[in-house]
Amino acid sequence: MKHTKNKLGETILAYLVLIVLSFLCLFFFYILLVNATRSHADLQKGFSWLPGNYFLENLKNVANDGSFPMFKGILNSLIVSSCSAALCTYFSALTAYGLYAYQFKLKKVAFTFIMAILVMPTQVTAMGFLRLMTNIGLYDSLLPLIIPSIASPAVFYFMYSYLESSLPLSLVEAARIDGSGEFMTFNRIVLPIMKPAVAVQAIFTFVGSWNNYFVPALIIQSKDKMTVPILIATLRGADYMNFDMGKIYMMITVAIVPIIIVYLLLSKYIIAGITLGGVKE
Repeated sequence: MKHTKNKLGETILAYLVLIVLSFLCLFFFYILLVNATRSHADLQKGFSWLPGNYFLENLKNVANDGSFPMFKGILNSLIVSSCSAALCTYFSALTAYGLYAYQFKLKKVAFTFIMAILVMPTQVTAMGFLRLMTNIGLYDSLLPLIIPSIASPAVFYFMYSYLESSLPLSLVEAARIDGSGEFMTFNRIVLPIMKPAVAVQAIFTFVGSWNNYFVPALIIQSKDKMTVPILIATLRGADYMNFDMGKIYMMITVAIVPIIIVYLLLSKYIIAGITLGGVKE
């Protein structure tokens, strides 16, 4: 009886914690949506729980602002984030598979070198990266925002850990005995097993690239090539005395919609692909 009461108390406590955490997560989204429906004058009056009547007007103001290419910025962010997520997850998985499935003398050295890069902040190499992009003619281009995503030590380590727990080497050996080439083995056997890990890292990479401000601010100068974070900062700082907070909240609201869509699309692959990652020796 006492054990049953303790279990009931733990269950109630767990639900209370989950309710509080859910409220904290959803509260800020709700406030964002409410503020996107209010005018600049209403926002200056203070906090409000109730939405306003300026949603369409704020959206129209943002969309029709000639100095603010909202849809072009969203398209640029979609291109950069989608390409970065695809390249990052594929080549990180390929690198992890190479270090996991092959035995060679410098295997530990290569793994240590990749992990050493992981602890190096982006800001340390920013000026050298900017000079390199300028010298090879890629300044003010979207390519410098996409190509470096091929080398991602954090995603590589996640993929490597997943392979250690989910991929038996006997499966790879069996594919080789059957005459499968190395890339065919990876693309048709290993990659489907890694689908849950690929889906998770694709979400994280997409969101990280979508929210990235530091590197695009260094590389991009043309307004028609700017991504969403730079455009939001431009909208906020264009005229400090006359900026419209309603437009800013509307732009942020529009900016998070693709992230939510990507998560909803890929989350089902995480759940559906769990069984594919359950192969054991």
